[in-house]
Amino acid sequence: MKTSGSAVWQGGIKDGKGAISTKSGAMKDYPYGFSSRFEGKPGTNPEELIGAAHAGCFTMALSLILGEAKLKADHMETKAEVTLDQVADGFAITSVHLTLKAKIPGADDATFQELAGKAKAGCPVSKLLNAKITLDATLES
Repeated sequence: MKTSGSAVWQGGIKDGKGAISTKSGAMKDYPYGFSSRFEGKPGTNPEELIGAAHAGCFTMALSLILGEAKLKADHMETKAEVTLDQVADGFAITSVHLTLKAKIPGADDATFQELAGKAKAGCPVSKLLNAKITLDATLES
């Protein structure tokens, strides 16, 4: 499988503007720029998109792993907090922290933690990122 995303940019780093699109059309010419990345202004930024991609990939991978263990989630919600730090040669994504809340009938916490850990290590986005990736998983009753 191959898919794509694209970006366009006009102007300098601080006064410039960009737009991000996905092949599927889920995002089309969605604005991004310095102000949305570093100043909390409207628009998106690469880090939040990576967070959304990682949360989606991890949650889908866990669904597969649960199925292999004869379990099925009633509900799973994952947040991926991406940290962008200034480093010696510029900026780097230095960590991603996944927070998962899940309701899975028939799962005990030990099994849940083991399967969530496998999903964290095995999802394709986790494998792509060269950052410290941590996980807090909560099994809800």
